[in-house]
Amino acid sequence: MSLELDRVVFIGRTFAEYVAMFGLDMAKLQGRRILDCPAGACSFTKEAADLGIDATASDMAYQLSPAMIRQKGLADLGHTIDKIKQAKNDYIWTNVADVPALAAQRKQALLLATEDMDRRPERYVAAVLPKLPFANHTFDLVLSAHFLFTYSEQFDRAFHQSTLDELLRVAKEVRVFPLVSLDGKRSVHVDPLFKRLRQKGYTVVEKRVSYQFQKGADSVAIIRRAITMQISPYC
Repeated sequence: MSLELDRVVFIGRTFAEYVAMFGLDMAKLQGRRILDCPAGACSFTKEAADLGIDATASDMAYQLSPAMIRQKGLADLGHTIDKIKQAKNDYIWTNVADVPALAAQRKQALLLATEDMDRRPERYVAAVLPKLPFANHTFDLVLSAHFLFTYSEQFDRAFHQSTLDELLRVAKEVRVFPLVSLDGKRSVHVDPLFKRLRQKGYTVVEKRVSYQFQKGADSVAIIRRAITMQISPYC
């Protein structure tokens, strides 16, 4: 497990970022069961629960204690901020003022998440993709951020396919953001996997969103079964 964890940077993002990057209407999330997967150190579940939204987080890291997760998150944050400082032109500084402001935002999300893990551990479910410990259609919506397609070189197409299939097994709708890999280019896995899903009877829509930090990362994929061809209740 430690080797697997080392392959992915454990960074926290906030509820507000999730609303923007997934193109969500927050009011319409009420009464829905939401899964954040893999959730990492994001505070979406904590902040959503505070608003009365039924949210669950799942990640391989949740086999560790909240203290250990916090320690890894802080270490990964330091590493990531150093990398961003060296490549500031690869990012868009519209919604966040500068690198110190970004570091503070990421740290706040990490601390909120790990504090909530101590307070509401039942909402944080350990799982190693591409397998999840949930029954079919347990959730109305899965939000999957900065993992699939982001790590296109680290994880092959077979892994991406198996993970998407598993997310779609446990939910009626899956949203994935972004559709670019770490180099800012459209992932080589996107088009073949989306073609396959359409052939299997899913609708796959790419929607431009207001959120953008990494250049090129401004679209979310919305995946639903074709028999539910209707306007999504989440946007």
